[in-house]
Amino acid sequence: MKQIQGGVTAAKGFEAAGVEAAIKYQNRKDMALIVSKAPCTVAGTFTSNVVKAAPVLWDKQIVEHSAFAQAVVVNSGIANACTGRQGLSCCEAEAKCAGELLGVPTDAVLVASTGVIGMQIPVDKITAGIKKLVTAKADTLEAGSDAAHAIMTTDTISKEIAIETEIGGKTVTLGGMCKGSGMIHPNMCTMLGFVTTDVNISKEMLQKCVSADVVDSFNMISVDGDTSTNDTLLVLANGMAGNEEITAEGEDYDNFCKALHEITTFLAKKMAGDGEGATALFETKVIHAASKEDARTLAKSVICSSLTKAAIFGHDANWGRILCALGYSGAKFDPENVDLYFESKSGKIHIFGNGVACDYSEEEATKILSDPEVTALVDMHMGDAEATAWGCDLSYDYVKINADYRS
Repeated sequence: MKQIQGGVTAAKGFEAAGVEAAIKYQNRKDMALIVSKAPCTVAGTFTSNVVKAAPVLWDKQIVEHSAFAQAVVVNSGIANACTGRQGLSCCEAEAKCAGELLGVPTDAVLVASTGVIGMQIPVDKITAGIKKLVTAKADTLEAGSDAAHAIMTTDTISKEIAIETEIGGKTVTLGGMCKGSGMIHPNMCTMLGFVTTDVNISKEMLQKCVSADVVDSFNMISVDGDTSTNDTLLVLANGMAGNEEITAEGEDYDNFCKALHEITTFLAKKMAGDGEGATALFETKVIHAASKEDARTLAKSVICSSLTKAAIFGHDANWGRILCALGYSGAKFDPENVDLYFESKSGKIHIFGNGVACDYSEEEATKILSDPEVTALVDMHMGDAEATAWGCDLSYDYVKINADYRS
C-alpha cells in the first residue's frame, strides 16, 4: 500500500469538478461534482442527530434502496437543513437536473450540502451550477482538487488523499476528500466525506467495511462537541480495477478495509487539526485499557474536554484536567495505577504516575506542548486494548468565527 497524488479522481473511471455558483459565497468555488463512468456500489453512514438535513434523508434512501449510484452533487454555504418539504424538493431538483445532464437515473444521484442551517437553497442557482459542473468535469488531479476546495466552509485547507494497493492480483486505487472544521463531534462521522474506488466489491461487504471503519476513524474526532445535522460519508466503488468481486471476508476484504482505514484516518486527523481557530492537533492515545470500548471512551473524553483543549492552546501542562476528563468518562479504573505522558516531535515527558505528579520540567513540558501536533499518552495498566482520538486546542478565534458565522 502506498500513498499517491490525488483525491477523488485518482481511481479509474472517476471525474470531478468544482465551480463557482454563488449559492452563498462570492468569488470562490462552492459547488462540486463527483461522477463515475460506470454504475457504482454505494455505502454510507450518516448523522445520528435526530434533526437530519434534507440531503441526508435523500442519500439514505439511495444508499438503502437504489440499485446503484453514479454521481454526487455537493454545495457549500447553505446546509439545506431544517428546510421542510422545500428542502427535499431541492434535493430532487438537483438529482433530476444532474441525472438528465449525465444520462443517469435520478435515484443514482446523491446530494450533499454544508453551511448555514435554516436557509433555503436557491434552486435556480443550484441547477445553473450543476450545468457548469457537468461542462467542467474531468478525470485530472486538478479537477479532484477543485472539488475538494469547493466543499470548504470555514476550513482553512482542502483535504484529500489517494491510496494505491493490490487486491486479487490487481492494482486498486482509493481516493477521498472531506470538509470539516466546526460543528465537529463524532456520533457517526462528523463532516462531509467522499471516497471513490475502482475496487469490485459487493454492496453488503462495502457497507460492512464502512460501518466498522468509522468507529475508529471519524467517530474518534471532536472539535467542539456539536454533532452536525448534515454528517455524511459516502463510498462509491465502480469495479473498474477488474479484481474478482469481494463477496465475503478474507484476505482481499481485509486489504480493502486497511486501505479504506488509511484514507479515513488521514482525513479525520486533517479535520481535527483544522478545527475552527485551532493552532494544534491534539491526539490522545490510551493504551493497556481493560477493553476496546473503555479505551475509546477514555480517549474521546480527553480530547472533548474544553478545559484540556484550552490548556493545550496555552501550552500549559495542566495534567489535572486530563485526569479529571478520564475520571468522568464513565470507564472504571484505578487512578493510582495510571501513567500520563506528553509527547511531540520535541520529545516525550512523564507527567503523572502512582497517583501523583512526576518530577518533571515545566520548561520542557511547555516546549513539547508548543508543537503543532501534541499527544497525550495514557497508560491504564489494565489490559491489552488501545484506542486513539483526535481533537484540537481551543483558541480565542473559535468564538470569533462562530459568533458571526451567518454573516
